[in-house]
Amino acid sequence: MEKNSVQVTFKGGAVTLLGKSVKVGDKAPDFTVVSNGLAPIKLSDYKGKTVVLSVFPSLDTPVCATQNRTFNKEAASLSDNIVILGISVDLPFAQARFCGAEGIDKVVTASDYQAHDFAAKYGFLIDGLRLLARGTVVVDKDGIIRHVEYVSEVTAEPDYASALAVAKQYA
Repeated sequence: MEKNSVQVTFKGGAVTLLGKSVKVGDKAPDFTVVSNGLAPIKLSDYKGKTVVLSVFPSLDTPVCATQNRTFNKEAASLSDNIVILGISVDLPFAQARFCGAEGIDKVVTASDYQAHDFAAKYGFLIDGLRLLARGTVVVDKDGIIRHVEYVSEVTAEPDYASALAVAKQYA
């Protein structure tokens, strides 16, 4: 997998991201991840909707848990034309357990553990750790990327307000 030019740190140390980075205006590459029930989920499954991709390393960390709780709370007030898809490399069983315990019922969690298809096409895979970096991507109903954030420090939260404002604008 190719290295990309996005610069991020993890606990203050520089890390290399693998995969092709994306930018605003790009046609969003389709990808396949795995649902909590082990079924494939594709970005194209949400054609005609605006999709917020909420990307994070692992639900078993406080910042990732906060990210999912925050997006779940915000999703309750969003239009039905907006879907929030939370993607990590956590096993689907762990995602299902977390969502059940935390009452996460508005964010669709999905795992990129099998083939790292999302990571390769969007440039979020941390070299060596095989975890995803943190960030958000907003894809409009026509499949165009309208917002991209690769959070500069993986242990920091994303800019929720910016991602949600763009999603609402294109819903």
